[in-house]
Amino acid sequence: MSTEIHLIKFTKKGIYCPQGKFYLDPWYPVDYAIISHGHADHARWGMKRYLCMDDSKAILQHRLGAGITIESMPYGKELTINEVKVSFHPAGHVIGSAQIRLEHKGYVVVFTGDYKTQPDFLTTPFESIKCNTFITESTFGLPIYNWKSEEDLQRELQSWVTTNQQNYRTSVFLGYSLGKAQRLMSLLNGCDDIYVHRSIHNLNNAISESGIKLPETKLWSADLDKKTLQNKIIIAPPAILGSRMLKRLPNPATAICSGWMQIRGNRRWQAVDAGFAVSDHADWNGLIDAVKSSEAEQVYVTHGSQAVFSKYLDEIGIKADELVTEYGDEVLAKAEAETDKVTAE
Repeated sequence: MSTEIHLIKFTKKGIYCPQGKFYLDPWYPVDYAIISHGHADHARWGMKRYLCMDDSKAILQHRLGAGITIESMPYGKELTINEVKVSFHPAGHVIGSAQIRLEHKGYVVVFTGDYKTQPDFLTTPFESIKCNTFITESTFGLPIYNWKSEEDLQRELQSWVTTNQQNYRTSVFLGYSLGKAQRLMSLLNGCDDIYVHRSIHNLNNAISESGIKLPETKLWSADLDKKTLQNKIIIAPPAILGSRMLKRLPNPATAICSGWMQIRGNRRWQAVDAGFAVSDHADWNGLIDAVKSSEAEQVYVTHGSQAVFSKYLDEIGIKADELVTEYGDEVLAKAEAETDKVTAE
């Protein structure tokens, strides 16, 4: 069963634009897919043709295969597809992430994908776009989620590293290979030598080949001796937890880096030494600001706390409805674990 409004149609395969004959981040194979960013719950294998933002192209080729049929274009450039004007605009989520703007006969729809309104040291900052219909995520759509500034977060992470070094411990930060890993690299840059898991190393190489400058890192491999890694910094995917490779480290101190770590109970739930609220998604105030600045007449709220957030928007006079999709943290976590597990040992 599908639901259709002006310019977009919600179907079993994903969000479809009938006038343009393309899908936005579809979760099943289609002929033409416009992709917001390279995370596995938004960029899936099996599409006949892909279109993405320039900085995402190498990421998609690395993750989905060099042989995919893919085109890309920069932020702000407009492409007309079957009378629908399409453009990408910064989402501030991860490298290459984009909001997708559609325009047809003066009506504008903005699909945000995933986004973060708070600037960081690496990604192109979020850009507010005026539209008629705004499709927003709500991963952290609860008032309890309010992120620290990037400068405060940097001081917190680097202070933890210093404390670990004073206790002769190796600092291990756990986060997704795309987005979180590069963000951690920027936050820890200059603190000490940074070693990264092979899955992150390979992705960094793909990103760098497309002309994006990343902080300097070294490959963390099983043949490195303990003395080399003593007191250093390691960034690895969460899939490494419990692996032999992690157990071989000299006195490791592990930290999960996720927005969920803002809730103290989540720190106790994870078998780690620390938890840092490092998120690549908008917090509560960021979500509200993005919706308000869009001036949209209709808002659709997807994955996360969509019931709470859409209800709040209705209460403040913004027409909002929930939209069920296959995007979200659980889907992403499973897909990222599958991507990284082959090299977790």
